[in-house]
Amino acid sequence: MTATTAKYLVTGASGQLGALAIDALLKKVPASQVVALVRRAEAAAPLEAKGVEVRIGDYTDVDALEKAFAGIDRLLLISSSEVGQRAAQHKNAVDAAKKAGVGFIAYTSILHADTSPLSLAVEHRETEAQLAASAIPYALLRNGWYTENKTGSIAPAVEHGAYPGAAGDGRISSAPRADYAEAAVAVLTADTLENGAVYELAGDTSFSMQDFADAIAQAAGKPVAYADMSEADYAAMLEGVGLPAPIAAMLADSDAGTAKGALEDNSKTLSRLIGRPTTPWSETVAEAVKQQKAA
Repeated sequence: MTATTAKYLVTGASGQLGALAIDALLKKVPASQVVALVRRAEAAAPLEAKGVEVRIGDYTDVDALEKAFAGIDRLLLISSSEVGQRAAQHKNAVDAAKKAGVGFIAYTSILHADTSPLSLAVEHRETEAQLAASAIPYALLRNGWYTENKTGSIAPAVEHGAYPGAAGDGRISSAPRADYAEAAVAVLTADTLENGAVYELAGDTSFSMQDFADAIAQAAGKPVAYADMSEADYAAMLEGVGLPAPIAAMLADSDAGTAKGALEDNSKTLSRLIGRPTTPWSETVAEAVKQQKAA
């Protein structure tokens, strides 16, 4: 099996990262070699319109996953969105891949998972250990923050003139999801697959949340300040605007980890993989503000 003849499967293919990975993969190999895994049949149509085979499977169903992984040479395992259930769900996927005879797995982990103070890193570390014990050749795509994680709050920031958080002056080396998707496909379609390879993936440039607020203000033409607060106060504020307590705690924890340097990385591994500089975070901010104005 070579990169030009392999059968590829992307899990979570109707999700934000998965859909971008499918598009990036289709630029490298024919649609006949691409399989998309989705949880619900109604998500199939947009993928089938691209000529991609769609299979149905859920991370909670090992039997369905084993059937979905049949005949697959290289698997892009995109981490589950169900925080708190990820480790068990990923184990199901790894077990199913082993039963199905999958030849290689690229897994989307988190930046510096082995040392990260973020609570989100715990389940990623467990999954990395599962892969190491599986005897399936694998690579770890340790993704840093998606710039979109922060641009999603631009509208209320512009409305209220403040972007709240608990990141202090910690720096975030971010890139948009499309850059990470492109890197995942570069690893997945490489002529030579390095078993156990670890890729620490992050944007070429970094920002503090003060920088981020300044960029929003510049693009919006309105004053926007960064309102830094304690982790506890930030979690309470997020709960106050309607977020469930576990999600609020996770977001506050991520900001607190940012203050400790958890989301900064200067290796430029991501740009080397995609063969170009990563998309500047400021460009993504400007585009998000533009869309918000047009909405």
